[in-house]
Amino acid sequence: MQLQDIKALFKRHKEDQLSHRYITNKDIEPLFEKLSKHVQVETIGKSVLSNPIYGLKIGNGKKRILMWSQMHGNESTTTKAIFDLLNSFIDANSELNFILESCTLYIIPILNPDGALSYTRINANQVDLNRDAQNRTQPESIVLRNTFENFKPHFCYNLHGQRTIFSAGNTNKLATVSFLAPAQDEACTVTPNRKVAMEVIGVMNNALQQIISNQVGVYDDAFNLNCVGDTFQSENVPTILFEAGHFPNDYGREVTRELIYVSYLASLDYIAKTEVTGNKYESYFNIPENGKCFLDVIIRNAKIDGILLDVGVLFQERLVNNRVEFIPKIEKIEKLNAFYGHKEIDAKGVAIYNGEGGVLEIGYENVFVILNNEKLLLLSK
Repeated sequence: MQLQDIKALFKRHKEDQLSHRYITNKDIEPLFEKLSKHVQVETIGKSVLSNPIYGLKIGNGKKRILMWSQMHGNESTTTKAIFDLLNSFIDANSELNFILESCTLYIIPILNPDGALSYTRINANQVDLNRDAQNRTQPESIVLRNTFENFKPHFCYNLHGQRTIFSAGNTNKLATVSFLAPAQDEACTVTPNRKVAMEVIGVMNNALQQIISNQVGVYDDAFNLNCVGDTFQSENVPTILFEAGHFPNDYGREVTRELIYVSYLASLDYIAKTEVTGNKYESYFNIPENGKCFLDVIIRNAKIDGILLDVGVLFQERLVNNRVEFIPKIEKIEKLNAFYGHKEIDAKGVAIYNGEGGVLEIGYENVFVILNNEKLLLLSK
């Protein structure tokens, strides 16, 4: 598929009922009726708090692809893109039936509905499900494992979101989308099924480079068998980690949503049309490893206690009245020459204070500081 065709499909099929960062079962359940003529919707289990975990099946092809999103409840961008993708599939005019004839997709749109509801990474028992792959102490972990064993996928898509701190390498380029072909042993051996995952990631990277040049990264592949991706990879199923990251001024992750959609369709198009052998895996190693070079705001050259320093701010995500709000928090007060800000302000040697006129300290939270006797808003409007 041509990139312009994928972008046109997204524009036509973006699910308008899903937006911003707070996505729960209540948001996706009304969408099932529209999908029901083409998508098999079933309840495959319950969360700790007895909220339903849904499974969606579409397609009848021999190549089986398992996708799960919101394993971490506050990582919803990939969920939005799932429903954009499903809208595209159920429209005959999209001409995507070749994918459904070649592939069968099984999708868990929200694996951690309790975490989604409270907008937390962990589940209701305070467990990170992505560290529970071996012990499977949580009902959500058991649901995913049972689905994996029953569906017997040929590919796994492990769908996540990442913070605003990540860079593509140690550069001033954002890692707006990141991937990983997880390791399957302590030696991080480039095994045949890792090569298959790497080949598919290379295809997605080629598509994304046309839109966000030099803004794609990969994660360190240090092995941890307690992680779901490493576990599935170790069982010889090519597994791909997707990480939806930050695009400038896109704190609602709507631009990134489209980039994830592009990744979905570019990869599914390739899998549908190709017997992926892993022979074309080398381009994966051209993608830079993620650095942590960004802060949300940097105020440079500010005078604090008579010394010229830089102030680094990270936004804290808080659920307020069923909407995610961003609260600026002072993360660093030092020379930040190795860091870049999504927003940068030059204080030009002027003294800076907290919002009450006191000394600015690490951990201080407020939407503004005082610079040159004026309130300086840290959040972009």
